[in-house]
Amino acid sequence: MEALMQANLPYTLLAALLISLLAGIVGSLSVVNRIVYLSGGVAHAAFGGIGLALYLGISYLLGATVFALAAALLVGYLRVRDHKHSDIYISTLWAAGMAAGILFVDLTPGADDDLEGYLFGSIEHVTGIELLFTSILLTLTLIWLAWRYREIAAVSYDPVYAKLRGIPVVRCHYMMLAVIALGVVAGVKSVGIVMIIALLSIPVYLASRFANTLWGMMWRSALFALLFTLTGLLLSHLLHLNAGAMIVAVSVVAFAASRLLHNVKVE
Repeated sequence: MEALMQANLPYTLLAALLISLLAGIVGSLSVVNRIVYLSGGVAHAAFGGIGLALYLGISYLLGATVFALAAALLVGYLRVRDHKHSDIYISTLWAAGMAAGILFVDLTPGADDDLEGYLFGSIEHVTGIELLFTSILLTLTLIWLAWRYREIAAVSYDPVYAKLRGIPVVRCHYMMLAVIALGVVAGVKSVGIVMIIALLSIPVYLASRFANTLWGMMWRSALFALLFTLTGLLLSHLLHLNAGAMIVAVSVVAFAASRLLHNVKVE
């Protein structure tokens, strides 16, 4: 196992870089648009797609992508139609996705062996296909950001003003949901479905204290995410613990330390 991890180290480090960049972008969109809880719901709904993919014998990336996109767009539509009950829709989707995933895993012989990796991450065993998926997604996301940055920033910070300016707010909102959904899928192998929400929110919180623009928040949170990911990987190797869980643990400690220092300064 140790030899396998060392042989896969270049893939692991590349995965850490790619997912950190994506986490900075996706996390910033989630936090600024106040849809972090929705992102968590999409992540857990994607587990239904993973379970179905294992049951059908196809790539989990395909199953998770279809389920995550469907969940994000469905919840986005329901939020527009009935914003008052959006939390209920997200919670229901969250539970339904996890339940469906567990049921499909139970119906698939041998699928239990991979369950922990999907739930809690297994970045040390990332494959070339997963890196290719993440690379393509990151490239397309950066192109979209460069092309529509002004619209994205306007919709994120002041959708009412954006609508008055003639910006297609609803279309932009759906596009952001799609990018968030795909970013969640890309993060499954790094920290897992259960804990992906930490990597999407904590680095952004820390970055927001030093950034005045959406773009500034994105690249700073990507740096924080990369720092947490590399530190978590190092500690997991030294302590022989799950890498995904350790990455999240490092993030939580950094968040707690930041809050403590902030409270001390205030006092």
